[in-house]
Amino acid sequence: MIDWETIVQTENEEELKKLKLFLFQENMRLDAEKQKLDHEKSELKNLQESFMKDRVLLRDELNELNRRTTQERQRLRQENMFFDKKMEILKDGFRTLEEDRRKLEREKEEFEASRRLGMSDISSPDLSHLTENDFDSIASVLFANITNPSMLRKRYKDLVKIFHPDNLCGDERLSRAINKEYHRRKA
Repeated sequence: MIDWETIVQTENEEELKKLKLFLFQENMRLDAEKQKLDHEKSELKNLQESFMKDRVLLRDELNELNRRTTQERQRLRQENMFFDKKMEILKDGFRTLEEDRRKLEREKEEFEASRRLGMSDISSPDLSHLTENDFDSIASVLFANITNPSMLRKRYKDLVKIFHPDNLCGDERLSRAINKEYHRRKA
């Protein structure tokens, strides 16, 4: 530390000039330091403001990212639920399809077995109690509302296909009645 009282009491002008020069230089150095510190202070203040802005922006970006992430998770959850529902529908459909396939296979096996046994299980309607007049009436009804020859031919062909004696549901007496009615109407 400088003892200023002893220096001021000294009457030596040379020392006072040195002291004055020293004080001036020291004052200049301190001013330069003060300016440097003020400049650093303003830079720090600018950096702090920039940091605060960046912090706010980062917080906003994080909030937006969290919001998007939440929405995406919710969308994925909904898609998973939708997919699970679709999968259950498909599984149920395949189960039903498999049951129908098995049922059809059983029916096919039963049909094949009845065919091998001479179609004994397939029952056609019992027409033995009907008379020839009954068959003629049935044939007459089958040809009702026929107005022209082309309709007559078409109806006759369709009926012969259905009731021919060689068919599963065919009947010889009904087939004869259809032929008889056709020829009667054709004439």
